[in-house]
Amino acid sequence: MLMNNVSEQLLEAASLMGLGMAFVFAFLSLAILAITVMSRLAAEAAPAPKVAVPASSAPGLSPQKMAAIGAAIKQYKNNNKY
Repeated sequence: MLMNNVSEQLLEAASLMGLGMAFVFAFLSLAILAITVMSRLAAEAAPAPKVAVPASSAPGLSPQKMAAIGAAIKQYKNNNKY
């Protein structure tokens, strides 16, 4: 009698495990499908990227100022090494 009860419980546990695994697989498959569809839609709707303005052509910064800023950063990094 005890063996029959254990067998029934093991069969029920296996069926619940299979049902749970199927549910998780279906949910993850739907999530992947939704993410793929949304990424394709977003790629079509996205505007073209703008061209970045080079730092040397920024208004108000001459090459001498850029060189001075670069030297100051280099000196700071050399003096504050960890």
